[in-house]
Amino acid sequence: MGIKIVLLIVFFAVMVGVGIYSRRHATSVDGFVLGGRSVGPWFTAFAYGTSYFSAVVFVGYAGQFGWKYGIASTWIGVGNAVIGSLLAWVVLGRRTKVMTQHLGSRTMPDFFGERYDSKALKIMASVIVFIFLIPYTASVYNGLSRLFEMAFHIPYTWCVVAMALFTAVYVILGGYMATAINDFIQGIIMLVGIVVVIAAVLSGQGGFMNAIAEMAQIPSDVAVTAGQPGAFTSFFGPDPANLLGVVILTSLGTWGLPQMIGKFYAIKDEKSINTGTVISTVFAIVVSGGCYFLGGFARLFDSPAIYNEATGDIVYDSIIPYMLSALPDILIGIVVVLVLSASMSTLSSLVLTSSSTLTLDLLKDNVIKNMSEKKQIITMQLLIVFFIVVSVVIALDPPTFIAQLMGISWGALAGAFLAPFLYGLYWKGVTKAGVWAGFIAGIGITVSNMFIGYIESSINAGAVAMVAGLIVVPVVSFITPRMKRETVDEIFTCYDEKVTITKKRSLQ
Repeated sequence: MGIKIVLLIVFFAVMVGVGIYSRRHATSVDGFVLGGRSVGPWFTAFAYGTSYFSAVVFVGYAGQFGWKYGIASTWIGVGNAVIGSLLAWVVLGRRTKVMTQHLGSRTMPDFFGERYDSKALKIMASVIVFIFLIPYTASVYNGLSRLFEMAFHIPYTWCVVAMALFTAVYVILGGYMATAINDFIQGIIMLVGIVVVIAAVLSGQGGFMNAIAEMAQIPSDVAVTAGQPGAFTSFFGPDPANLLGVVILTSLGTWGLPQMIGKFYAIKDEKSINTGTVISTVFAIVVSGGCYFLGGFARLFDSPAIYNEATGDIVYDSIIPYMLSALPDILIGIVVVLVLSASMSTLSSLVLTSSSTLTLDLLKDNVIKNMSEKKQIITMQLLIVFFIVVSVVIALDPPTFIAQLMGISWGALAGAFLAPFLYGLYWKGVTKAGVWAGFIAGIGITVSNMFIGYIESSINAGAVAMVAGLIVVPVVSFITPRMKRETVDEIFTCYDEKVTITKKRSLQ
């Protein structure tokens, strides 16, 4: 217990210290929200990766999908690396940086307002962010607190409150730069920690080959595997169709999440984008691939401890904590700091995104006139406290499993924003009506499915919402009045600006 407590004290001290150090970067709105748009490749790549992966992945998704799909759940990590990181940087990174800087937009709702010349779109987007980032935040608290209960036997409530306080302190003090520096530190902990944990867990099962052999001998449940022998060690697992839905939601979803896209707003230059692409992809392979690979061995840990005593149903969020409970104290300490790192970096990104969006896109000029820079920063700091309090209240009485909470949040946000944002960067023909249709399709599918349940899984509903948006936006744009050609042409001039570079960057 002493080792674990010392590790935590050092961790929290470093986080607060970084917040104090970063105060000088948080004196302007651009500095507080985007770090002055001058963040280098390592900080940006790690900020992207640590915002991507949290306790939701390590505790909730790895346990649930590892149990359902076996070793094939590793494909989710591969999809996260290739689609959610590599392609996201290649397709969105440079264009997002160039166009948002040209438009002077600081948030995703601000981008919609400027790109489509619509204040109503900006306000609606900020409301969507406000509503649907909160359940995601609550799911992060939920996952981390379950791990704390296992390691320290501390009541769930105290875990949630302590984590919220420390997150609030360093985000309020240092803004985006504090989160970026802390994300870098936390990312290194995550990379080392996941490798050590996988090695320790597999060692406890007699090594990798023995663990695979035992997984292959697990009796086939006809309802789950359709009688397929060795289903949980097969290439695509027992349920490839639903596995694909998870890959789409968790990978393509990052393309429409404001807390992820915001990282591209702040990046420094061309070299930073190229370097950041490689770093971010490698980070995702190790962390996400490692988490799902570890979760793939979940069925080797079948025990009464992971079932609800009253109903007999499996509690997916308890699987990973139970898998780790037999590790030595020093390794459990590493695991706690690993998941704490992942979760606090995600939380800081979420609350900063929520507060900046609500302040800059909804309150400023609409509710509060003539907001000075200082007043905007103070408002964002107060809203950070507000968002954290609301998410804590939800986390203390979570309505469902972690994966479902995140599925609802990601499905609504990415379903509404992915298509209008992606097409807006590349295609002049997107119309305001097309964007509204995208918003309605994404939110409509996700919310209606919560009440009606015509799509069995909220994860698959989120994937359907994203794909629907990609179809609806261009279809509606083709049949509705286009924006003024002069306005759109002026926006796209940012890509035609001439720059001078060395031949090592380009042969032309």
